[in-house]
Amino acid sequence: MALGVLLLTACSSQQSLQEYYVDNSENPNFISIDVPASILKMDVVDLTPVQKEAVESLRKFNLLAFKKNSDNDAEYQLEKKKVKEILKNDEFVELMKINSQYGKGVIKYLGDEDAIDEVIIFGDSKEKGFALIRVLGKDMNPAHIVQLMQAIQKSDYRGEGLGEIGAFLKG
Repeated sequence: MALGVLLLTACSSQQSLQEYYVDNSENPNFISIDVPASILKMDVVDLTPVQKEAVESLRKFNLLAFKKNSDNDAEYQLEKKKVKEILKNDEFVELMKINSQYGKGVIKYLGDEDAIDEVIIFGDSKEKGFALIRVLGKDMNPAHIVQLMQAIQKSDYRGEGLGEIGAFLKG
């Protein structure tokens, strides 16, 4: 039995995304916040039936952002490498790459193609740092993610209730 525990421990030596969030939530270089999906206030937006279904499949968001400055570049490089290693895991399925004026990123998901439980958005800016967003839901699908983005753009939501991380994500 001890050998079985040892083998299980050896096989799962890579840090999970959840463990990474927990380990860094108190780190002063990070901003961390967990928010319910209701913070988006999508109930007051005129949504299509598909967008409404997408919003209803959401439960909450976990946001973790590394604020880069002139004093923490080495830690920024190390933490970015850790996140990329975690996201290389085969259990994460890549949905799309992002390349914008703000930086580069990737959207991945966990679960089955038609029943996604978690969407991970990782964005990196050499000037500002990186953000890691976990979108937790129930039976989301890839089309929901696109619909959700469109619904958020349709809304007047501008980061209210997110405090410091809202300013980080906007700017």
